[in-house]
Amino acid sequence: MKNLPSEQVAGVYHRKLGDVLVTGLSDGYVDLGYGIFRNMQEPEIKDVLLREHRISPPRISVNAFALRFGGRTYLIDCGSADIMGPTCGRLPANLAGAGIDPAAVDGVLLTHIHPDHSNGLTDATSGTRLFPNAEVIVHENEIDHWFDDEEMERAPERQRRRYFEAGRIQLKPYMAADRVRTFKSGSVLPGVTAIPISGHTPGHTAYVISSGDQSMIVWGDTVHVPEIQVAAPHVTMQFDVDPEAAAKARQMIFDMVVTDDLLIGGMHLHFPGFGYMRREGGKYAVAAEQWAFEI
Repeated sequence: MKNLPSEQVAGVYHRKLGDVLVTGLSDGYVDLGYGIFRNMQEPEIKDVLLREHRISPPRISVNAFALRFGGRTYLIDCGSADIMGPTCGRLPANLAGAGIDPAAVDGVLLTHIHPDHSNGLTDATSGTRLFPNAEVIVHENEIDHWFDDEEMERAPERQRRRYFEAGRIQLKPYMAADRVRTFKSGSVLPGVTAIPISGHTPGHTAYVISSGDQSMIVWGDTVHVPEIQVAAPHVTMQFDVDPEAAAKARQMIFDMVVTDDLLIGGMHLHFPGFGYMRREGGKYAVAAEQWAFEI
């Protein structure tokens, strides 16, 4: 047959939360193999993935979320641009599919400054801000850590290049324009509250969005591979700055989500990234929210 499609339809999913339109946006996915895990051996990981989920190796979705309310538009994270390979970097096309002009974005809230979350801020070649009218909103510890020359000097070469140097390239044009706002915790926008969950990175942050009687949490990198870390929250990742603190933060967020019955938005839950968590017999599980045709 001729003229069969070769690419999927753009990764955009809209969901109302009170008066807020929340849009899940896919930046793509990345396959990183089995060496990314701590605290669980490769044979056990393979067994869980193949026996229980029929997937192997683990595939990590990369998502961002848009918030539109009160005539304003915000992004939570902004994708990876070209730093994560050909299966990522799809956010610009999906923003267009969602009807969002980058020039109309009022702010970009970062969960942290890892490249799959912040590398879409700036054109690395020209230094041009890709969201020219936006401020970047980020935890102060992220700036302190990734702009610390001594920390960068101690880091392995790959981390220096992909984390420290790339993060600085992305943030500096906004700093030069006085368009970076930092926080410690609490309200960062009307109806948006920052919950610091340091460990994965020093300023890793979740955001709780509330409108009317509805609330959700965008939990950043609380999990990277849900098939493993939801049932085994002690399992940490090679790219956690403080693995012990990351595991404790994950447990805290899981308890909060279950207790408050919060809708989840996860950067690495499978697209569109929305779900609910339950706890049965001392174990956690995430159920993807059912897809709806109408917004």
